[in-house]
Amino acid sequence: MENAPVDLRDALRERLAIIRDEESRRDAQAHMARLSAVSEKIDKLAAAVPGPLDPQLAHYLQRRSYDKALEFLEGQAPPRP
Repeated sequence: MENAPVDLRDALRERLAIIRDEESRRDAQAHMARLSAVSEKIDKLAAAVPGPLDPQLAHYLQRRSYDKALEFLEGQAPPRP
């Protein structure tokens, strides 16, 4: 995966799009299946990022704080406490 960080960012965006998809939520089972599939994709892409992950990004991904992980990848990381 040559562009793993970009692919990871895109998968995180895809996850947000699924969450916001009103039509998708009408079929709860299909909606959850889509969320599960994109979550697996995110896990695989995170593992494919070359070199060690930034500790903050790794923290967000391990905790499934995907919104924060996306902000981090887009250069808008929330301030550290």
